Amino acid sequence: MDEKAVYISAEERDDEVFHVAPRPEARIRFGDQDEEAGRHTNALPKMARTNTNSSQLSTASSGRRRISIDPATALPITYRTVSFAIEETKEKQRVEADRAKKDAAAELGDMEWHTLSADEVISRLETSLDRGLTKEQVEVKTKEFGKNMPSKPPSDLLWRVIGYLFGGFGSVLLIGGILVTITYEPLGGSNPVLANLALAIVLYAVFVIQALFNAWQDWSSSRTMASISGMLPDDCFVLRNGNREELPASDLVPGDILYIKSGNKLPADVRFLEISSDARFDRSILTGESQPIPGSVENTDLNYLETQNIGMQGTHCISGSAIGVTVSTGDKTVFGKIATLTNAPKTGMTTLQKEILRFIIIICSIMVFFNIVVMICWGAWLRHAYPDWITTAGLIIDIVTVAVAFIPEGLPIALTASLTITANIMKSNQVLCKSLKTVETLGAVSVICSDKTGTLTKNKMFATECSVAKKTMTPEQAVEFQKSNGSTTNCVAQLRSLAGLCNAGEFDAATLNLPLAERKIAGDATDQAVLRLSETFGEVRQLHLLWKKTFELAFNSKNKFMIRTLALSEPEGLELAVSPEELAAWKKEDLLLTIKGAPDILVERCTKYVGEDGHVYPLNADMKASVDEIKNRWSSEGKRVILLARKVLCGHQAQHKPEHNSFEAEIMRQAGSDLVLVGLVGIVDPPRDEIPEVVKVLRRAGIRIFMVTGDFKLTAQAIAIECGIITSPTDMIHDISRLSRNGIETPKSISSGGIPEKDTDHKLGDTRSITLSGPELISLNDSQWDQLCQYEEIVFARTTPEQKLRIVKEFQKRENIVGMTGDGVNDAPSLKAADIGIALGSGSDIAIEAADMVLLDSFGAVVEAVKYGRVVFDNLKKTIIYLLPAGTFCEFLPIITNVILGLPQILSSFLMIMICCLTDCAGATVLAYEKPEADVLLRKPRDVKKDKLVDWRLLFHAYVFLGMQEAIASFAMAYWYCQRKGVTFSILWLGYGKYPPHLSNEYVQHVLAVASSIYFVTLVIMQWFNLMATRTRRLSIFQQPPAFNKATQNLWLFPAIAFALVVIFIFLYIPGLASAIASSPIPAEYFFLPLCFGIWILFTDEVRKFYVRKSPESWLARLAW
Repeated sequence: MDEKAVYISAEERDDEVFHVAPRPEARIRFGDQDEEAGRHTNALPKMARTNTNSSQLSTASSGRRRISIDPATALPITYRTVSFAIEETKEKQRVEADRAKKDAAAELGDMEWHTLSADEVISRLETSLDRGLTKEQVEVKTKEFGKNMPSKPPSDLLWRVIGYLFGGFGSVLLIGGILVTITYEPLGGSNPVLANLALAIVLYAVFVIQALFNAWQDWSSSRTMASISGMLPDDCFVLRNGNREELPASDLVPGDILYIKSGNKLPADVRFLEISSDARFDRSILTGESQPIPGSVENTDLNYLETQNIGMQGTHCISGSAIGVTVSTGDKTVFGKIATLTNAPKTGMTTLQKEILRFIIIICSIMVFFNIVVMICWGAWLRHAYPDWITTAGLIIDIVTVAVAFIPEGLPIALTASLTITANIMKSNQVLCKSLKTVETLGAVSVICSDKTGTLTKNKMFATECSVAKKTMTPEQAVEFQKSNGSTTNCVAQLRSLAGLCNAGEFDAATLNLPLAERKIAGDATDQAVLRLSETFGEVRQLHLLWKKTFELAFNSKNKFMIRTLALSEPEGLELAVSPEELAAWKKEDLLLTIKGAPDILVERCTKYVGEDGHVYPLNADMKASVDEIKNRWSSEGKRVILLARKVLCGHQAQHKPEHNSFEAEIMRQAGSDLVLVGLVGIVDPPRDEIPEVVKVLRRAGIRIFMVTGDFKLTAQAIAIECGIITSPTDMIHDISRLSRNGIETPKSISSGGIPEKDTDHKLGDTRSITLSGPELISLNDSQWDQLCQYEEIVFARTTPEQKLRIVKEFQKRENIVGMTGDGVNDAPSLKAADIGIALGSGSDIAIEAADMVLLDSFGAVVEAVKYGRVVFDNLKKTIIYLLPAGTFCEFLPIITNVILGLPQILSSFLMIMICCLTDCAGATVLAYEKPEADVLLRKPRDVKKDKLVDWRLLFHAYVFLGMQEAIASFAMAYWYCQRKGVTFSILWLGYGKYPPHLSNEYVQHVLAVASSIYFVTLVIMQWFNLMATRTRRLSIFQQPPAFNKATQNLWLFPAIAFALVVIFIFLYIPGLASAIASSPIPAEYFFLPLCFGIWILFTDEVRKFYVRKSPESWLARLAW
């Protein structure tokens, strides 16, 4: 195909018809459901109707010329539709598209059944309209195509189970358990140590528990095929072997002749062969558009999803009947491909998974390093100098104990519990998290791209202005004009008639007695606004008595207009609906064609207009300029502009019958020219009341929020100003001309996290805001994208879904974490591509399937989502800081002092695990209930490349500030007890297991068992105060008290402390258990003395926080985590 032939202007496209041979990949695009979007910038022509089963593109008449424009100076083709692989002009994007050929959605481009004649379809599928498929054919096709149902994702159960078991610290725990088992038997000899067996059992138990929690997290995060499968029918009627049979829908194969009637859900993609004139199909599950579309046996569009001779799996036949041949089944259907796309897991790890992996690597690296140190010390020194101190079995125990000491075994449990708790909290705030692992991602989001209609606005539209000729009026002024001038002009009556008759809305009869603004209307928001305007001038019900609808072409996002043809029922209708000239020429056989839609599409089709006196005049350049001025002015005020026009079809009642398939093609032809412009209507869709404040909060949180809409540029910009998305004066809002292709002119600098530096004095306001249209995005080079991605405030108008996807990818390339909102199937690719896809609860089923998060109430809930996303990360840092001092540092020191200094291991390996998995795990879990700190929405988003979950500041605070205090206190308490019992520190220091003769080995072991228990109790009690201190990063405990303040309290802390106390008594005071694990009851004073040390930790941390708050630039603040 000659590419030059398809680059045409919007004006030329209305007057020219081109013969083009479509590329296979150009045949399929998903029709957009954004009703605000404008006309296709470079759309291919529609299929022309014929009376045969074959369809071909209309060719230009000899009197018309082919338009050819140099593609170097023109925009490439864009469709007002979605493609799952964006085709732009740049070669690198073509390469990227080639790489994506295996993607399920890419095969949509191969579908061409709608372009073939019925005979050709039947021939290719080797079937018969009279007999259907034979039994032998069905068997062959079933083997070739499989069952007619969405395929389940490839089973990776084995690898998933391996991941559950050996992911994270699992492999270390299993190896440790095996090694400890070996030390019990066979290395234990004739008198194995029972504590080693207990330790092995505990390691195996922790290994299994961790695997179960990993499986729980994965199960909670997974999305099954159940919801997709529930959208498909169970049974259907087909023709096989000449007999009509009822079969399970899953048994359908390509070539089956399918019978369809009203109420059926289509079980596969079907090419219609016979269809009744009243057949209508609801495709809202795919397109999101509620208006049903008629069926046809002929091709009506190059777009597979737009053509009317194809019925798609999962859609409904709401009236009429049809016979069709099945052309695609299972995963080959459009529905199946969407199911494959939306259920495919996102590639790559979430930000949280990356942080957890990094933490595991850090901990394992430290563990391996110190194990190497232990082995070197043993092999090079202890084995020779003190052969009885550490045997081979003892070395294995020490190696495992080092691993146990460094691994926070309770972290996976605490992590899963924390994410689950946070997800439930968010659900109570009307935010549904579909994946636990993506909860935290929203906390790192730096850019949110939001739809306009229904997301930022109320989707409750009202007509605030209308115009006839050059006169603009409010509805109230129009009523007064009609009253005062009704005897001399019926221009307002004509506007009223057209607004009421060309309207798919309908008043709810139960609310007719209510005030007009409170009445319920069935229909989309635009129809509701126009219908209310008509009712303002007079009863719409009266109009429907005067005129009878004969045909309707519903509004769709491609045509951007609605058509109704009407026959006169009562003569009084003419006086209201047409001009005096048209009234005089009206004949009984005439029809009135009414049309309502986007001005930029319809104004070029108008050749006349209704003047203020009600008469019709030629539409000259001056009037066209006035119409454009009104349209632009209203658009700049944030109004959606609707043009109302009509045309008298002379003799059409006799010449054409609406039930004939050719009627629609004739109506479309008639609507293409010689229309009479009746007037314009300006409609407002006010922003939701909470949106300006939501935008302010997000901006204070360092998040840039952009509007991505299909509406006019001026309308989108005006609404963005109302919402607070754009704050710059209108004359300082940039456009594409400010984006230099050579990159010389750039907006202000951006931080490494993709967030603009704060513009506190607004002197740089001239580089703050920009508005672009979708077609302009296609021409941007990398340098211009670099500049664009630095703006703080952006409105993307006239965008198609594939351009949404492009926006997401470009911002991601520049190290932004992107959130994208969407509500329809067309948004599925961008929702999947975004770091966090956000669907509205009112969106289509498939958009909800594709999204990571669903806002059940309104867009305002995103503030809570961001807040708790950040809280997750903060609380995970707190969890790790809480776990590391006792769970790693204070457990490691007894081991290293045992190896290097010859001291006994003052804390047993078993009690180490009890700290990690029980006492500390409870406290770590309840930290998930911590309320957000006051500054959580005053900070910039986390820079995922710099702000790590675990960094040197956190390790310094955990190991040095907290860990050293806890270790010193625990050692002091344990060795003080030994000192009191006669086992002095001097005896133990460099003793390597050799004790004075007056101390029996049994006595020393008993004292050490008590000392080990004291060390354990001291750590547990000090951790209570660490828990209180770690609750806040900078705020004092008095500013964020754990009790007696509903805004800050976390009453779960106290049950966690009580649980730890119960664990102490279980493992120290149950005689049989205590002796088995080498623990022992301790004197009462050793419960109270650690309280003093704990208070000291809390006090020193309060002092640290005070200086950090007082001097945020000090060296101490730079050390703060």
